[in-house]
Formats: sequence, C-alpha cells, structure tokens
Amino acid sequence: MTTTTSTTAAPTEAVATASTADAPALIRFRPTGLDTAPEVNALLERLGLGPFAPDGLTAFGGRNDNWAGTTTRGRQVFVKTVARAPDGSRPEIDRALAFEATAARLPAGSPLRTPEHLGTDRESAVSAFRLLPGSRSGSEVALDGDFDEALCREAGRAVATLHTLGTAGGASDGASGGEAPDPASAPAIDTGEAPLPPMRWLRAFPWSEVQDRSMAQIAAWKLVQDDTEVVAALHRLRERERTAPHTPAHCDLRFDQFLVHDGQLFLCDWEEFRLADPARDVGAFVGEWLFQATYSVFAPTGEPTSAKDAVAPGFDLSHEEIVERGAAGLRHHIPRIAAFWQGYTECRTPDPELAERAVGFAGWHLYDRLIATAQAHAVLNPVARAAAGIGRTLLLNPAGAVATLRLADPAVPHPAVTPAAVVPAAVLPTAVAHPAQPHPADAPSGSPR
Repeated sequence: MTTTTSTTAAPTEAVATASTADAPALIRFRPTGLDTAPEVNALLERLGLGPFAPDGLTAFGGRNDNWAGTTTRGRQVFVKTVARAPDGSRPEIDRALAFEATAARLPAGSPLRTPEHLGTDRESAVSAFRLLPGSRSGSEVALDGDFDEALCREAGRAVATLHTLGTAGGASDGASGGEAPDPASAPAIDTGEAPLPPMRWLRAFPWSEVQDRSMAQIAAWKLVQDDTEVVAALHRLRERERTAPHTPAHCDLRFDQFLVHDGQLFLCDWEEFRLADPARDVGAFVGEWLFQATYSVFAPTGEPTSAKDAVAPGFDLSHEEIVERGAAGLRHHIPRIAAFWQGYTECRTPDPELAERAVGFAGWHLYDRLIATAQAHAVLNPVARAAAGIGRTLLLNPAGAVATLRLADPAVPHPAVTPAAVVPAAVLPTAVAHPAQPHPADAPSGSPR
C-alpha cells in the first residue's frame, strides 16, 4: 500500500482560526462524519493504527474530504480521499502511488520532504499519512508574511530535487525516510499531457460545464477566449512544452501544497504527479507570488478610518495609487522569486529555455488563479482583472520578463523593478465596481477549473 502526501480537504464549516492573539491564523474545519465514510477507519484498522478517536478530530481546507486527529492507539494521522473518474478508474491515486514509488529511495536529509505515507486503500481511494501536528499550510505562511526568502530557497531546492528523481543525483539507493514501497507493484508514472490549460476550452466553453460555473468564472474564461493573442500564446507555450525535456513534476504547485513543520518545508499532494515540463512547477511558484503582489494592491493598509473603509478597505484608490502599490508589491515579492531560483539552480542545472517557459507558465497560472477565485463571485473584481493583465504580459513576452523576475543567471546584474516591467499600467483598473476581495488561498483545486 502506497500513495500520495496531501494536506488539503473538503471545505466545510470552520471551527478554529487561532490559538492566541500573537499566534498566526491556523484555519481548520469540521470534517465530514466518519459514519458516512466507513472506509477511513477500516483502512486505519487494517494498518494496525486503530480507528480515529472522535475527540479533537478536525480537517484542513481543500477539495478532498480529509480527517486529522489521533487514533485510539495514540497515532497522529492524516487521512484523505480523492475522487474517482466517471469510468470508475482512480487516476489521481495511481499518480500519487507512482510518486511514492519514485521517491522511496530519496536519502535521509533530502531537500524534498513529504509527510510519511502510512498506507492506501486503492479500491476506496483513501490514503493515510503521519500527521505533522502544528504544521501550517504554505498559504497561511505566505499570508502571514512568513514565507520568507529562506523558505523560498528551500522550496526551490525541493522542487529541483523532485525534477531530478530517477536521474543521477536524484533518488538513490540510500536509506529511505520511510518504508520503501515495491516499485514493481506501483503504477507507472503518468506520461499523459497535463490538463491545464484545457486547450479545447480556448475555443468555446462546453455547455455541460456552464451550470457548474459562476458568472464570474464564465466572464474570466471569456477574457481568455476573446483575446486572440493570448490564445495564440497558450498554443505556442504548449508546443514548446511538448519539445522540452520532461522530468518528474508536481504539476499542481501552489502555496497550499507546502507545509511548514518545526521549521522544515514539506511538499504535498501528488495527485497530478507525472512526467512533464519542469517549467510548469517553476512557473507556478513564480505565479503564486505575482498573484500575491496583485492581491496586495487592494489589501487594507491599516485600521479603517470610516465605515466606507471598513466595508471596502483599499478599494477607493486612484490610478496612480494602484500603479504605485503594484510596483511596491512586485519589489517586495521578487526577491522571494529570486531566492527560489537560487535554491533551484543549486540542486539542478536547468535547460537553457526553462526560465522563459516558466515565465509563460506563470502567466497561465495567473489566469488559472483568477478563474478559480472567481468561483464564489457574480462578477470579476479588480484583483482578477489586474491578475489577467499581468498574466497577459507574461504570456505575450516571456523572454522580456525573465531578468525582471530574477530567473536569469544569478551572476548577471538584475534590472530595477518598475511597474511597466511586469504590471502594465493600462490593464490595472482605475475604478472598482465590486468590493469583494478574493483570498488567494480560497481557490479550490481541480482541473480544469
């Protein structure tokens, strides 16, 4: 029994946010009742861990049902389920199992850390892992301002190590951090094309999907579909991806796929693991920070001074203020991108075009995030439109942003960050029509969005 390493779960009712006034927010949720998921305790008992004790049982946010707590035998465990495909197959479990088999020979002390996998029931698509008590999601860490340059460098080292799995310098015959699964019985690594961006949706939105999408999501897709230059750029990016060197890759990298526990960084959620262009993962990490920079334009700058400020803090901004804040956000976050790239290049030598492709994938990531965060809204807000503008800039001219985003040779002096370098002022909104502020961690996972 082997499989994925996850830390997300089905969004349910929040039950706690912080332990003390000085502590960062730790968002947890009330889990789905175990009486409706008997396969969870069945797996735990089969593994000799004992069933979950009902007291203190909680869950983490995300699209998959999950449970975190202590078993009757005193083991702290995290359990998650994943959805089956309409045909009854379990591609997500199989991809996660393939990761566990591939990573089983990582030596102790590897930069790529993942919570210990305890076992999987493939038939019921349930997996169990050692719980990391007190750990914080990377999204929480980023929003609290604690995803600093040192952690970003560690993230770069972890992702680079992932991209070397199965090659010289990657997985080895050294001691594993846990019981090594039998590679002979594990599923093969998926070699299929990653689902995002869904190229057929660039032509038209399937009618069968309309009822499951908010008006804002449909509007977001229309932004993409009506922009012939963006559509052409996405096709070019796909073509470059097909001819690029492929490596083991996460293919669903976001801040909430990281955990910080006892000062160490862990990477989780391997349901999209496959052989792919490593630029996907690099671009996604870059895109996360650019989305954060976009969001910070409209974030509150202090205590509200009026009822109006309390309702929509940060939204009553002039065009000049928006541009100034956008540039300030970039200047704040780009050193973190540079630290990630430093860590990455310390552990792996990228192919000559990886940085440029990564910028293109960062551009797509911004569109992907705006589509995902639009799920709970009726109209697109300024944050989404600003993200689309940045994404467009990166997709149309990825080569022009490589140096600005500090993805060039570290020995080459980097240019000063200016608003026009990545955030074109013309695409930033000059007025705000909708006050709702999307939380960067609110976007559900899934593909297509």
